[in-house]
Formats: sequence, structure tokens, C-alpha cells
Amino acid sequence: MAAIRALDLDEVWWLVSPGNPLKPVAGMAPLAIRLASARAMARGAPIRATAIETRLGTRYTIDTISTLIARYPRRRFVWLMGADNLQQFDRWRDWRGIARKLPIAVIARPGYDSAARRAPAMSWLRRFVRPAGQASDWTGWRLPALVQLRFRPDPSSATAQRRRDPDWYAHFPTKALRDSLTRRPVT
Repeated sequence: MAAIRALDLDEVWWLVSPGNPLKPVAGMAPLAIRLASARAMARGAPIRATAIETRLGTRYTIDTISTLIARYPRRRFVWLMGADNLQQFDRWRDWRGIARKLPIAVIARPGYDSAARRAPAMSWLRRFVRPAGQASDWTGWRLPALVQLRFRPDPSSATAQRRRDPDWYAHFPTKALRDSLTRRPVT
């Protein structure tokens, strides 16, 4: 919610990936369960958890962003990512292209901030950093543009939660879900 307020967003689309190319497939919960989990975490907030990448047929963020911008020309998008992702952003396909297509807001994550500041991608992105006090002006920024947002740290970690409860996905019903954006069933 703090990022929504800082950026003055109408809503957030939480893209639940069918499969992250940088993560192993082994041990990954089914998409429908991960979507149900994201919805549960977003309940009560202006956040729409979606598996739209499945419908779009995209696997890489650059392709998803390009397709969303084309499909929703009246919408303004900003990419939200945690500092943990900025740390390895240079490994993403066409990461500079992502930065040229839409503003990026990086949310501080406990234990990742200093590594994110030293990340290979930051050597290029550093010259495009905007002051956090200008975060709500993101729609007028010339691209590339990046803002680093710092809030009271949220210590929750999906990795730590999975470690504590390896069967976490068993707590979610396996009933058919409909995607909040496409209205299509997610299996």
C-alpha cells in the first residue's frame, strides 16, 4: 500500500508468472495455487493478482510489458520490483529495453538494498534515478527512469515462508479460478 500511495497509483496488477526463467521449475506450486495465494495476500488492497502472462503467451518481462502497453494504450504503467530483483536485473532478457519502455520503482527489501545499489544494472541505471520525493510524478518522466522507494521494511519473504511450511500450497483450495483481468479460467 505504501508504494501505491507514494506513486499515486489507481491499482497494481500483480503478475503471477507461469514460470520465472531464472528460477527452477522443481518445487514450484501450480499457477492456480500461486494466484490464489497472491489474491489472499492482496485482499482489501487495490491490487489485482493476475496470471495474464498465460493468456498473452509471454515468458519474459520485456515481452509482457510490450504486449500490455499495446493492448492497453490508455493505461500508464510503472514497473514495481523489489530490491532483490534489482540485484539480478542484468540477467533479465533485454533489461535495458524494459527501462526504456516504462518507469521502474524499486521497493527496498531488508537485506538486499546494499547489494542492489552495487548491482551491475545499477551502473547503467544510476544516472536515471529520480528522487523519491518525485515518485508521484512518474507519468511525466522521460525514460529511462527509476525511483527507489523506502518504507518501513516488510520482513516477509516468500522463500522463508516456503522453508517454514513446505506444504504451504495445500492450504489453498484447488477450485477453478478466473483471472481478474482476462476473466479466463486459470488452471
